[in-house]
Amino acid sequence: MSDLAIGLSGIAVVIILVFIRMQVGFAMIVVSLLGLWFLQGGTFALNIAGLIPYGQSVSYTLACMPLFIFMGIVISESGLGADLYNFAANWLCRIKGGLPMATCAACGFFAAICGDSVTTAVTMGQVSYPQMKRLGYKDALSSSVIACGGTVGILIPPSICMIVYGTMTETSIGSLFLAGFIPGILQVLFYIFTIAIVVRLKKDLSPPPFKSTMREKLRSTKSVWPVILIFLVIVFGMYGGIFTPTEAGACGAFATVVVCFLMRRLNKRSFLFSMLDSIRNTSMCFFILIGAFVFNRFMTMSNLPNIFGAYIAELNVPRYVILLLIILMYLVMGAFMDVFATLLLTLPIIFPVVRALGYDAVWFGIIMVRMVEIGLITPPFGINLFAISKSTGVPIGTIYKGVVPFLIADALHVVFLIVVPEVVMLMVR
Repeated sequence: MSDLAIGLSGIAVVIILVFIRMQVGFAMIVVSLLGLWFLQGGTFALNIAGLIPYGQSVSYTLACMPLFIFMGIVISESGLGADLYNFAANWLCRIKGGLPMATCAACGFFAAICGDSVTTAVTMGQVSYPQMKRLGYKDALSSSVIACGGTVGILIPPSICMIVYGTMTETSIGSLFLAGFIPGILQVLFYIFTIAIVVRLKKDLSPPPFKSTMREKLRSTKSVWPVILIFLVIVFGMYGGIFTPTEAGACGAFATVVVCFLMRRLNKRSFLFSMLDSIRNTSMCFFILIGAFVFNRFMTMSNLPNIFGAYIAELNVPRYVILLLIILMYLVMGAFMDVFATLLLTLPIIFPVVRALGYDAVWFGIIMVRMVEIGLITPPFGINLFAISKSTGVPIGTIYKGVVPFLIADALHVVFLIVVPEVVMLMVR
């Protein structure tokens, strides 16, 4: 077999193994090492197996990942996520559809701390779905709002997905974090406008607005100050040049623990649980990353990225047509596969093509993340939809119907980011 044929066969085998539910990191490592064995011999493959796991595990850049994971889990365990929801709900309750809007707003706030879509959706679902159910919101609206609101979690920094993208493509993680702010806020606004339109077109989806006293509003505002403090520590410290993204993770995690202990929101038992859960999640993420880097080396040795990039570059079509094909590919893969799996499987091949076409690495990172997130709420295989269905008990068919308006809003959002790329790059430049 030629080197190219071995590379293509490796991709096909990895995809098959992932579809049959093999752990994506393990699938990439096994297939990549076998491919390297065929391409360069057993000694080279064993050297890669020894060097890459150690080299990536001691990476200073990736040290912020376990810190942000730990911070998100502590936020969830301490109940600060519920405080965020109550704050948004009390200030938007007079508007028709205000509670679903509050859910979107709370997901945006929680995303600034958590940085993960499924975690944001499930956490906010546990808090907000019972409240919307109690007040008379229909399941099609309430469940779909939670599922879609969770997708904000990966766009507003700190984002673990952006850390992975920046590490693999050697793109500034700080620039990616900055670039995600405005698109993330716009996404929340697009969803809020969508809710406003839907509840007016279908009046039975939403009950009449309810009143919240000024005392309740002020009380909820007072309870949300810890999250604002943590957010300010991370954002102003990192973008003010006081510390790096890695140091921001450490400072944010430390501030979260101190604040939660002072508020008596965290005890010894919940603290130990948060540490153990962080270790489990970090180990899983690092195992996947190691698999991705081994797979990246396999792709490089097969010369597939260079051949594919040269082929795309020679196509006699506008570069926006190629971008559209890449976007549609990410939409389909995001509907079937995990975010990390999609990201790690495609970047070694797609990123060189994107750079050859002249697109900015930071801008493409935001677009790619956005498309994968839309895949998470795209029927019939959107992961967020199944997670919300399982956690709330709402039939999956009901959620399918409810997400359609939000998918239209997502499409308009992506088109806007492509047509006006300055929106993404505004805070970077």
